[in-house]
Amino acid sequence: MELQTYWKILTRRWWLVVAPVIVVTLYVAATYAPPGPLYQVVMRFATGTKAAGLSEDYDRYHTWLVSEYIANGMADVAKTGVFAQAVASRLAEAGLEIAPTAIQPAIVTDNAQSILVIYLTWPDAEQSVAVAEAIAAELAENGGAYFPQLEDVEPVARPLDAPAPVPLPPGLRAQLMGPAVKIGLALVVGIALALLWHYLDPTVREAAELEDVGLNVLAEIPRR
Repeated sequence: MELQTYWKILTRRWWLVVAPVIVVTLYVAATYAPPGPLYQVVMRFATGTKAAGLSEDYDRYHTWLVSEYIANGMADVAKTGVFAQAVASRLAEAGLEIAPTAIQPAIVTDNAQSILVIYLTWPDAEQSVAVAEAIAAELAENGGAYFPQLEDVEPVARPLDAPAPVPLPPGLRAQLMGPAVKIGLALVVGIALALLWHYLDPTVREAAELEDVGLNVLAEIPRR
């Protein structure tokens, strides 16, 4: 069918298209609740190891190079499930039960040269501090355990920032995406219902419909 035909079908039964949209819009308006608050904690860590057996003319180049590798490696480690489990265990020892599956997606990492950066996004300000402190403790006290070559070495990561949660403004996309998707789906359902009704309706409304099945139209009764 041509687009003009589809347009005629939809305008003929416009109420069937609009009805689901109105119902869903009223439901969304009655039940909509804005997204809850989010807080972000940003922590930086200096990474590296103490080089052994330095000579008087050693320029420490490799020490700094290794520290960059460690920062990059720890940035990957902090996003793993094993690390999240270790953080959850530390929180449990402090009396705070949080699932590792909630901790892992809340952590985003980055690194710049020898500095490891941890971004923690959490819905509760007080809990975010506890989780951030557990992350910092795990990195500082147990960071070397994640790499066989760093066992029995001084702290791999040293925190440079105290955990300080900062409220994040709610994004417009997050606020509108849910209602927009529901209303959009309602519109699709309405269009589908109108097309289905047209398919099942035996009524002939235009001469072209008879001509399509091989019948000749001798005359048309004009509408009043």
